[in-house]
Amino acid sequence: MKKVINTSKAPAAIGPYSQAILSGNTLYISGQIPIDPATGKLVEGDITAQTEQVMKNIAAILDEAGFTFADVVKSTCLLATMDYFKPMNEVYARYYSTDSPARAAFAVQALPMGAMVEIETIAVKN
Repeated sequence: MKKVINTSKAPAAIGPYSQAILSGNTLYISGQIPIDPATGKLVEGDITAQTEQVMKNIAAILDEAGFTFADVVKSTCLLATMDYFKPMNEVYARYYSTDSPARAAFAVQALPMGAMVEIETIAVKN
């Protein structure tokens, strides 16, 4: 059985999808872009600021579902250019200081709303 996870502490979906779906003990978080949930707008700033907002959005969804970053098993990072890889990693590493999840990172042609980064997350409760 699946349960839709939704919190006002993360941005509302900008399309026909849910912030996250809990299925059994697995949480699937939709790709998060750096939208400030208070304004509904992309945060100002560089890739560091944008990645920080994405991670805050992921944290809010994890918390709503009763998960933490320690439960994350897989991330997929989408970047507007691989030039953003190193600064994105610096922010990302602060959230996964030990036992980092499996991950893939790709450069893509474009991201919604002109974002520099989008991160999709899967977490599991054992």
